[in-house]
Amino acid sequence: MAEYVNVAVDAMGGDNAPAEIVKGTVEAVCSEKRIKAFLVGKEELIRPELEKYSYPAEQIEVVNATQVIAMAEPPVAAVKGKKDSSIVRGLYLVREGVCDAFVSAGSTGAVLVGGQVIVGRSKGVERPPLAPLIPTEKGAALLIDCGANVDSRPSALVQFARMGSIYMKYVMGVQNPRVGIVNIGAEEEKGNALVKETFPLLKECGDINFVGSVEARDIPKGEVDVIVCEAFVGNVILKLYEGVGGTLIKMVKGGMMKNLRSKIGALLVKPALKQTLKKFDLEQYGGAPLLGLKGLVVKTHGSSKAVEIKNTILQCVAFRDQDIIGKIQRAILEE
Repeated sequence: MAEYVNVAVDAMGGDNAPAEIVKGTVEAVCSEKRIKAFLVGKEELIRPELEKYSYPAEQIEVVNATQVIAMAEPPVAAVKGKKDSSIVRGLYLVREGVCDAFVSAGSTGAVLVGGQVIVGRSKGVERPPLAPLIPTEKGAALLIDCGANVDSRPSALVQFARMGSIYMKYVMGVQNPRVGIVNIGAEEEKGNALVKETFPLLKECGDINFVGSVEARDIPKGEVDVIVCEAFVGNVILKLYEGVGGTLIKMVKGGMMKNLRSKIGALLVKPALKQTLKKFDLEQYGGAPLLGLKGLVVKTHGSSKAVEIKNTILQCVAFRDQDIIGKIQRAILEE
């Protein structure tokens, strides 16, 4: 039996905890024999949920944590004050080497603060970015940074590009990933001060495939594989993606149910439409890793259901197998 990939899972984080978190964890261990999950949270709430399923008992362990960090709590105070919370306990499992990764749908602020303070940044990393995969016509693209570092410096964006390229190459299997910086036009002289300062630095990077600026309208077309920006811009892009996607799906479904003719048409196109819409489903890509740390920390949506939790846990296997942390450390130190 191969060595387990040990993943700590915040059982109390998110809108659907602990039910959907436990369900997704069970589905993950049932589909991948190499995973051992550590469900961290209130044991009296986790056990009844586990009893609903059949699963390999040796692949799931419950770690009791008596406190929960709420979404609205100030992150720094919560991490310092709630030492026995599911987030803090889970992050310490990574820091102490018990687990290879930590997954949470809980407070983004607490996960970001805790990741840097407890797990710690890799040597040479200025700011660890949050990097989700987003769907495009040509597959998935990495949006980096989407929420961890507002007002980053040009040197930090260059590191984002390097880290993102490593992730896309070794986790997603994209050879020579195309890197673009988010801009308001294709011309090099366009953009705000940050983009204008960062652009020439990215051009000079010999270890990335920098293709220039990418406008927001070209992101869904899959023009680049790594989308570089600071967190304010990245978060706007991500939230607009989610909002437009959800609205379009709702409108399409509403139109199809409008009358008898449209309902008949809906039955005919349903299989093809379902397959097409699945490609633009954010849940299938799992969570967003906080890159540049000494261990893997992955944040999923607060509204995550079991499928996203499962996919997030599964992506931790490729992350460890490909030694992404080591590759990022070496790339940054070689700058």
